[in-house]
Amino acid sequence: MKATEAWGLSMQILPMHRHRHVSRRPVWIIVLVCLVSFFVICGYVYPPENSSACYVFSPRGCKAFQEWLPSYTRRELTDEELASQVLVQEFLRTPPQQTENPKIAFLFLTPGSLPFENLWDVFFTGHEGKFSVYVHASQRKPVHQSKYFVDRDIHSDKVGWGQVSMIDAERRLLGNALRDPDNQHFVLLSDSCIPLHRFEYVYNYLMYTNVSYIDSFLDPGPHGNDRYSPHMLPEIEKEDFRKGAQWFHLKRQHAMIVISDTLYYSKFRNYCRPGFEGRNCYCDEHYLPTFFNVVDPGGMANWSVTHVDWSEHKWHPKSYRAQDVSYELLQKITSIDETVHETSEAKKQVIVKPCVWNGVKRPCYLFARKFYPETLDILIQIFSNYTASV
Repeated sequence: MKATEAWGLSMQILPMHRHRHVSRRPVWIIVLVCLVSFFVICGYVYPPENSSACYVFSPRGCKAFQEWLPSYTRRELTDEELASQVLVQEFLRTPPQQTENPKIAFLFLTPGSLPFENLWDVFFTGHEGKFSVYVHASQRKPVHQSKYFVDRDIHSDKVGWGQVSMIDAERRLLGNALRDPDNQHFVLLSDSCIPLHRFEYVYNYLMYTNVSYIDSFLDPGPHGNDRYSPHMLPEIEKEDFRKGAQWFHLKRQHAMIVISDTLYYSKFRNYCRPGFEGRNCYCDEHYLPTFFNVVDPGGMANWSVTHVDWSEHKWHPKSYRAQDVSYELLQKITSIDETVHETSEAKKQVIVKPCVWNGVKRPCYLFARKFYPETLDILIQIFSNYTASV
């Protein structure tokens, strides 16, 4: 009897124990669902401020996260950003000023005298009234050999490699050149630059283009986007950060935008410099490529009309000495019709794109660097032996 009672007691207790164990499962599921819902709602109400934060939700980043979230209103612009955007849009809407004598402004950024003045003299001769010359000498007052350069020096200041002073000098050159309403196009050149074509070819190539030639590409490696600082938020996202050579061509509208910019310029002045937060960021490589990628990406060609050879994979591009210069070398450079960009990751990516001028594939380069002064005589000798049709 006792055994039977004990069995009956155990039969009564067992269901109670199993019932309590089962009742815990829905609680944990509910808690888990609540936690997930909480994070999703937070991500919707307070969207990530930069791309790295998005990886909390998805290894594919913001794009994957936003694909299945409800659409939300774009973030509110800061006062400075709104003012900058209005100014940029107003300049872009303004049609180019029609003048009777449109000119190209050649802006020379140099430490002192220009070793290739005599070559440029040959290039300019016979085309007076179609160009202007401006010289920014950052270290020594130049001694000029060509009449086209006499009295063309502007007020200059010291320029430090990789410093914002390089951008200041470029803006100073643009500001002086914009005072002449006939200057419709602006080309930045260095003391080691040479022309690759006759003046007529260069004039027509630039005067009738529909874009500015600003070198700009995405480099996700250590010498590209790893130089980005989160302090540039909210105006500049990491995915908008770009890299490129500083040697530009700008249409007048774009030149006006550059000298008017204070918002994006201040971000680079404050947060893009060698050694800042352990990063070696260089304004001249990133400011204009990033700025135009943000404000007018469709208005630039994403390559420079000045050729530079980085094939040696050093900190500085290939330099040409007298024994390197030949008719064949210049012909080879002038025939290049594709741009090549190489990223800086361990497994480098090579990006090759055609050079397109008003929808037509054409050779890319009008100028080239870096040439040693010793090449001057041979360059003048062969300059008249090759031509390029428009």
